[in-house]
Amino acid sequence: MLLKNVVPKNQAVELIKRREKEFQQHKARAESVLSTRLYAPSNSPLQYPIQGFKVRPMTPTFIPGLALHAEQRKNYTVSLKVSKGVLSTSIPAARAKVQGNGESRLMVESSSLETLNELLANVSYTSTIYHIHTGDLATFQFEDHEAVFPITIKQPQPPVLYDMGKDINSQVTITTKTFLRYPQLKVLLKSIRQFYKDIEVIIADDSFVTENITGDHIQHYIMPPGKGWFAGRNLAVSQVTTKYILWVDDDFLFTKWTKIEEMVKVMEAVPELDVLGGKVGKDQFYSSLIYEEGDEMEGGCMYRKSRGKFHSLPGYPQCSLVSGVVNFFLARTDAVQRVGFDPQLKRVAHSEFFMDGLGSLMVATCGHVAIGHQKIHKQKGYMRFRQPAKSDTISKLQLHFFKNHLKCIRYG
Repeated sequence: MLLKNVVPKNQAVELIKRREKEFQQHKARAESVLSTRLYAPSNSPLQYPIQGFKVRPMTPTFIPGLALHAEQRKNYTVSLKVSKGVLSTSIPAARAKVQGNGESRLMVESSSLETLNELLANVSYTSTIYHIHTGDLATFQFEDHEAVFPITIKQPQPPVLYDMGKDINSQVTITTKTFLRYPQLKVLLKSIRQFYKDIEVIIADDSFVTENITGDHIQHYIMPPGKGWFAGRNLAVSQVTTKYILWVDDDFLFTKWTKIEEMVKVMEAVPELDVLGGKVGKDQFYSSLIYEEGDEMEGGCMYRKSRGKFHSLPGYPQCSLVSGVVNFFLARTDAVQRVGFDPQLKRVAHSEFFMDGLGSLMVATCGHVAIGHQKIHKQKGYMRFRQPAKSDTISKLQLHFFKNHLKCIRYG
């Protein structure tokens, strides 16, 4: 079904433009320098792809760049060998001989270098196993010269695009988790409506005794009582349909400095970013994480440095690349859903999300966007749950050491 058949023509043109922009950002996020196709120079007689040769599973694909650069000889013989697929080339001319066509080892022989290179230009690789992401190594030989090059076997993923629409309401959903703090939640909602009257707000609520929170563009989800902090985050995030999530605590306060549009602007300009944090009040909380892989028996070490950062975000000197940020952040919905929040962590949790996402999430923090924090009020019934028991902290560390296969965690 064509797009123009389901929406009016003028709307279809605009939607196509937005979709094209979104797809280009998807490509920018999915591709990297490692996807660049490179070739080995002919300082050896063998020419072959040294990076970027990618095939779909069980799909014949020509190997680009195969060639031989050798001095004059009476005869030329090259061979190719793979382990997870088969090799094929065209039917040889009278001046050439091919052995192993359609097998894992292919030998090509000719008295003409030109004919040999024509046959090499037509060599294709077909994987014989189905796997969504694996690889093979091809061995290319000529006389005493041998080269090995990688073949990436990968099932392409269809892009998941979001229609950004025309305004912030179609771009961002605000999410929060609440537990027994309805007065603070209502203050938060009132402040949101002061600046963003039509933006969608999703609330996950695991209070023991619940109140009904209603209003336009509010989704209030009641959970089993005391289900937990990260379980609530998962629920809220699972209901988001916009490209971006803005996470806030239920006792935060929107101010004139809470400019979501500024955060979206940075994220749109830097498609590699997954999470962008801001300031809470006058403080900018962030951290860096260093993970050192260990051996199979003991596991590795995780180092978390408070206020540690790597360097400024290119083009945005007010922003820095970090590993973790505070509970006020804008994030790509698909990135957050991909990492998820461990529901085993009920009360003692936040940096654990960034630890689970290390190596998957690109995180930054900016100082030009801020949210307020409501004054601390001692609330009957809530405070006894606010400070976790020692057993909760111990359970969290036990989970960390096992799940992330660690032998040490250090904070600084």
